[in-house]
Amino acid sequence: MTPSSMDGDLMLGVISAAHTDVVYPILNFREAPHPTHCKDFQIRYYRNILAILFAIEEINQNQHLLPNHTLGFHLLDSCLSEVVALQETLQLLSGGIFPNYMCEAHPTVVGILGELFASVCEVMARILGVYRIPQISFRAQHPMLSDKHQFPSFLRTFPPDTLQPRAVAQMLLHFNWTWVGILSSTSDSRILSSQKIRQEVVQNGGCVAFLENIDDRYPRERLARVAEVIHQSSVSVIVCNCYEMHLKPLLELLSLRNIIHIAWIFSSGMTFNPHLFNRELWQTLNGSMAFIGFTGGIAYFADFLYHMGPSVYPWDTFTKLFWEMAFGCRWDEQNITYVLTTEDAIPCTGKEDLKTLNPDLFQLNDLSFSYQAYLAVYAYAHALHNMILDGIKEDIFGIHNNIQNVKPWQVLHYLWGVHFTTDSEQEVYFDANGDVPTILDIKNIQIYPDDNSELITMGRYDSRESQGEEITLNLSAILCKMVYNQNPQVHRSVCSESCPVGYRKSARKGQASCCFDCIPCSTGKIANETDITECWQCPEDQWPNESQDKCIPKVIEFLSYQEPLGAALAAVAIILSSVTVLILSIFCRFQNTPMVKANNRGLSYLLLCTLILCFLCPLTFVGLPVKLTCVIRQPAFGLIFTVSVSCILAKTITVVIAFKAVNPNNHLRKWVGPKIPNFIVVFCFFIQLIICTYWISSHPPFPENSTRSESGKIIIECNDGLTILFYCMLGYLGFLAILSFIVAFLARTLPDSFNEAKCITFSMLVFLSVWLSFIPAYLSTQGKYMVAVEIFAILSSGAGLLFLIFLPKCYIILLRPEMNTKEHLVGKTATRK
Repeated sequence: MTPSSMDGDLMLGVISAAHTDVVYPILNFREAPHPTHCKDFQIRYYRNILAILFAIEEINQNQHLLPNHTLGFHLLDSCLSEVVALQETLQLLSGGIFPNYMCEAHPTVVGILGELFASVCEVMARILGVYRIPQISFRAQHPMLSDKHQFPSFLRTFPPDTLQPRAVAQMLLHFNWTWVGILSSTSDSRILSSQKIRQEVVQNGGCVAFLENIDDRYPRERLARVAEVIHQSSVSVIVCNCYEMHLKPLLELLSLRNIIHIAWIFSSGMTFNPHLFNRELWQTLNGSMAFIGFTGGIAYFADFLYHMGPSVYPWDTFTKLFWEMAFGCRWDEQNITYVLTTEDAIPCTGKEDLKTLNPDLFQLNDLSFSYQAYLAVYAYAHALHNMILDGIKEDIFGIHNNIQNVKPWQVLHYLWGVHFTTDSEQEVYFDANGDVPTILDIKNIQIYPDDNSELITMGRYDSRESQGEEITLNLSAILCKMVYNQNPQVHRSVCSESCPVGYRKSARKGQASCCFDCIPCSTGKIANETDITECWQCPEDQWPNESQDKCIPKVIEFLSYQEPLGAALAAVAIILSSVTVLILSIFCRFQNTPMVKANNRGLSYLLLCTLILCFLCPLTFVGLPVKLTCVIRQPAFGLIFTVSVSCILAKTITVVIAFKAVNPNNHLRKWVGPKIPNFIVVFCFFIQLIICTYWISSHPPFPENSTRSESGKIIIECNDGLTILFYCMLGYLGFLAILSFIVAFLARTLPDSFNEAKCITFSMLVFLSVWLSFIPAYLSTQGKYMVAVEIFAILSSGAGLLFLIFLPKCYIILLRPEMNTKEHLVGKTATRK
């Protein structure tokens, strides 16, 4: 294609797209093919070319940069075609399309600017790299182009895609957007960076619900499947690492499904062109965020744009294309836009006023790519300036050179050393890979009710900052589309809501790690942070609070005199012991009466004394357990009750012997007297004493702080040592009680007036009932209530013995003294006999 040119001392080649498609001739081999031509002229891309022209004009007027020398250019339109770009590269190098052959006496260019897309740049760079002709791209991002073995003369003023995935992941992490989807264009660079974005998101603890490829060349059914994936997903944030022309058909399908409440995050590959979308689709992008190459100000560029025209650049065919599209007119010559075909089209005069057009025409609120093209021209200017300052002497390159015979490889040498600062205080330099530092603006798309739009800078990613501080954000500048221009606020995008303190995450089977259920921490564990996977065990002396977010000291528990239960049991024990003392005093006061004598006075006194001790024994169970009380309380209770029950057994056997020995010839007469009862008491007591002595000597009880028996409490209790010995003591006591019950039950038929066996039978029945019910109750309780159960069993069984055996006798002694006679006790029937 014929280049547009402007002469200068030093010529730059510019290969940049102004159109987005190319029309090749149909070869039917019957007639001469029509020339190849481009279509779909884009003002946005043309603006990049204008930025290059503006930079060249500005440099030529600068007295301090390249003084006494001017820059010129050869401008060619690649039409975003690799084939066209290759042809134009060869055309600039040789003056024709013959590889390795130079049609001109001298190189036509000292370096080349272009292109926009990595696929086109790659084709150019492979040719230019052979001859070490420098090439500076102002948009290509593919990391492959940083490989200097393959592309030794390629540089770029737009940062590569290497760090952009990290930038995207860090912003997602900043807003705690852990559940996102990713859409990717089908180009190699987009697919590669999309995979890296997914890796970075996962490394930061996030999850990717889907990663789908899109392309405007896909059939509608395939794009409909992608739309359905988005519809079925619960994500509210989608990272779009794609080009605008690929996104448009998908947005149309999403709009049909009324899927509009999505926050989009666009990579730097996206170009925001409101003229590409209809009003409804453009409104769906309101509030979205985008990464754009750092864009400083270009002073006076707006004035340059509005004062351009066909008369200013008559050699520029693009200006007339722009004029037809902007004003809807037609030049008298051939319709070069291939769009306006009507005969009544308005003729173009060249005097139309650009200021009457829509201000959004040039999209001056987003100078991305145009600014990088502007910097690329200045990079060449500074490299050439440094060459002139060095004089291009023989001691540098070994050959004699002058400004009219500058070699491109010399310019490349100086480009590596370029380091200058722009008017916006941005440092521009190239690293060893020909890349500039990764500095990205984070923009917020704000679309107003009148359909005017603006890209607001809400933050920046700067790879030169220390790790973790690369991203800076101004949250007040963010417009969240969820709230429709009111009260800016950032919404959430999570698969599962964050687990609060006191809960832990439980992964859902077969789903991503970000999808989980929150379940309370188990007993004894806490979670004082959100979103933890394991709860922490509290120390043994502590317990979780009600919300299970911190450990608090456990409540110390024992049966004390200060609490109602302990005080009531102690009071009952004292009352019963007092009543027993009263009964004992009554028996002592009336010790010579027949009633007291007839019931074995000595055993009655011993039984009452042991009952007093039995009622006082529970006092050792109440209060803070110490070593002494733990050692004595169970054995003391066992020994005292053994004496009591053995006394009852002895009384019952005495009654039986007394009645059986009435017959003078009965051999039981020799057992009548105090010896047998005393022997029974001593023998029974001795056996229990052996059990208790072995227990105390081998496995003595001891105080223990139990943290396992009851939640949230430290129970201070007495450990019985070897528990089987405690049950042996109870078993022996139960054996004596059963034996007493059997003997008393057999003696119940003896004459009523003198018969104590019935009272003993009922008292033993109560005694056995209490202690049989004690065992399950004792085993089913814990802590102080276990102690209370045992105290209750001791008091109730002792009270049963006291009242059922001695209360009838006290009734006769005190209230029916006429019955307290020998005649009444012996009985009238016996007297008559």
